[in-house]
Amino acid sequence: METARSSGLKDQVRSNWSNVALICRKCSKKLDGGFGPGGGERLAKALRKHLSLKKGRKAAAGIVEVNCLGICPRGAVTVVDGAASRDWLLVRPGADLDELAEALGLNVAPHP
Repeated sequence: METARSSGLKDQVRSNWSNVALICRKCSKKLDGGFGPGGGERLAKALRKHLSLKKGRKAAAGIVEVNCLGICPRGAVTVVDGAASRDWLLVRPGADLDELAEALGLNVAPHP
């Protein structure tokens, strides 16, 4: 049996994430925006901006758009909290991003 170490792959890669939210890309695309100050942004982008998060593993928390999660709610986006993956959220356009960040455990940085 060949291990990851002997095959030349790293065993681990660190991130600075305190938590991660998985956001359904297909749901977001179907809504064509609906989030952020003007209501014209997809949920992942609006949440990242709202929390002043950068992209990638060096950000304080992860906001990751994933392929279809298979729920496909009408008029909402499916979101999974990485720390509590048993209960999924259905987020409607115009949702309060402070409340969403709190529910996902993403309140990592002050925002204006």
